[in-house]
Amino acid sequence: MLHELHIRNLGVIEEATAEFSTGLSVVTGETGAGKTMVVSSLRLLSGNRADASRVRNGADKASVEGIFSADSPAVEELVDQVGGYIDEGEVIASRTVNATGRSRAHLAGKTVAAGVLGEFAGHVITIHGQNDQMRLLDPVRQLGALDDYAGLADTVAEYREKRAEWLRLDKDLRRRMAARRDLALESETLQRAVEAIDDIDPQPGEDAEVKAQIKRLQAADDIRAGLQRAQAALDGLDGMGSGDDFGDSEGAGALVSQAANELSGLVDPDDEGDSFSDLADRLNEVGVLLGDISSEIGQALLDVPDPDELDGLLQRQTQLRELRKYAVDVDGALAWRDQARERLASMDVSDEALQKLQDEVASAREVASAIAGKLSGARVRASKKFSKAVTEEIRGLHMSAEIRVDVRQQEELGPHGLDEVEFQLVQGGNVNPLAGSASGGELSRVMLALEVVLAAGSDGGRTMVFDEVDAGVGGKAAVEIGRRLAKLAIENQVIVVTHLPQVAAFGDAHVYVAKATSKDSVTSSVRTLSEDERTEELSRMLAGLESETGRAHAEELMAMAKEAKAALRS
Repeated sequence: MLHELHIRNLGVIEEATAEFSTGLSVVTGETGAGKTMVVSSLRLLSGNRADASRVRNGADKASVEGIFSADSPAVEELVDQVGGYIDEGEVIASRTVNATGRSRAHLAGKTVAAGVLGEFAGHVITIHGQNDQMRLLDPVRQLGALDDYAGLADTVAEYREKRAEWLRLDKDLRRRMAARRDLALESETLQRAVEAIDDIDPQPGEDAEVKAQIKRLQAADDIRAGLQRAQAALDGLDGMGSGDDFGDSEGAGALVSQAANELSGLVDPDDEGDSFSDLADRLNEVGVLLGDISSEIGQALLDVPDPDELDGLLQRQTQLRELRKYAVDVDGALAWRDQARERLASMDVSDEALQKLQDEVASAREVASAIAGKLSGARVRASKKFSKAVTEEIRGLHMSAEIRVDVRQQEELGPHGLDEVEFQLVQGGNVNPLAGSASGGELSRVMLALEVVLAAGSDGGRTMVFDEVDAGVGGKAAVEIGRRLAKLAIENQVIVVTHLPQVAAFGDAHVYVAKATSKDSVTSSVRTLSEDERTEELSRMLAGLESETGRAHAEELMAMAKEAKAALRS
């Protein structure tokens, strides 16, 4: 539901705020006052194309902001997806249009694409205007209206899923049959490549690991000799076969131990106590540390690889380099092999594989056909009830005509099933497509009748906007339009822009767009009328001026509308 609409610098409206309640809200005003700007604002909030010409003269930009209820799970999910927030059960949508033509959209505190606003509006608001009525002439829209009436949304979704599966399998079969020879050659090539990689049996990251081992083995002799010399220096060994002769000298560890012993026995006569013991202790710590280092060097010597392994690693490296025809490294070759296996699975052109796929295609088509047949039966049954219900509504709108729904079946499984639907208008014994026989006023009434019928089977709770749906209508038909709008407003929020007092009288709230003209500009304001002000406005709409007679007629009209609404709600 729309709670509040704020407009700034849009058309003739400099700044205005309109509040809307539940039920039926009517919007009236003088010609040129900017009533349609209310609808234009909602169209902007619905993600429609931004038009720079709508920006008020002299202004840099126009902005529209709407506050909506967030009582729909779909709305909550969308807000969560964009990272927005819901404030006390309400969502704010806004749109800004620069004089240069660029626009910005916001939803729930986040900048979004205009298309996201369109998705949001699809959950909360429906707009009907003269241009929107033209969509009723589209056979696909007519089919959709019939499906909505029959409650076939889930069945239609299931059909589309199964049809898509059938088309996917059929496309795969046609591809394999058409390119059977080429696929066979490609399959053989891929199979050989996969087998070659499997024979080498590379492991992830093995090429880098082998390279590092080879590099280490190539330096193994130098590493071993260096470790031996270091250990000899620490332990006093005789070069450990390194080619270096440390003579008979003791190692660093022994020399440090000797120095510690010498210091521990020295006493300074000028100093009391053992004055050199601290130095001896520190040297002993160094000796322990040198012993630890010598042990670690010994372990490192054990870990130096055997140079005899080098030949085997070089041969393995040569094998791994053969994989470079598939990728730059082993990991890439493994990924290529996995993709090749998937490709092979999808291009099996053996007789057995093709027969299996043919069976799957036939089975998938049979499933889709069964659902399409189910849809056709439901549509034919619903078309009769739908035609009757819409006919009753348009006759109630003082239109001497009948609506027929022609459901024709085709042979192929189309995107909507086997059916084509055409709404036909029967007048004076003539049967013609609705598109080619209805005037603007008749289309308005048919559209309203459709909405009333469709709304009867819905859960309600939407915001429906009608922009001059009563165009070309007057007299008793206007009263009936008001009555049906009021009926729609029982379960939905309805906003209607109207010129007719018979329609305005049915409003639960009355929004008036006033025009103020100066030498340089035209400025409009928006406000909600009180009961007395409503009477005055209806009087003006009836007689073109305020008079006692006009006021009496207005009061009579409002009383009639009040009584009719009470009857609808009872």
